[in-house]
Amino acid sequence: MRLLSFNELKATKGVPYAKQHIYRLMATGEFPRSVQLSANRVAWLESEIDSWINERVDARDRVAA
Repeated sequence: MRLLSFNELKATKGVPYAKQHIYRLMATGEFPRSVQLSANRVAWLESEIDSWINERVDARDRVAA
């Protein structure tokens, strides 16, 4: 199990959103929830981010088909 910081979401996974937008998406259940590591630090499970990305690709492919 690997944890990703906000910077890693952008750099390694290509998530183009600002922190504020990610938190809005999390609040509506449209983005994986973060894991609280300390009072001022959160991270996301890489497997959940990968699944979230794959869901978007699958939705795109269903529309295109």
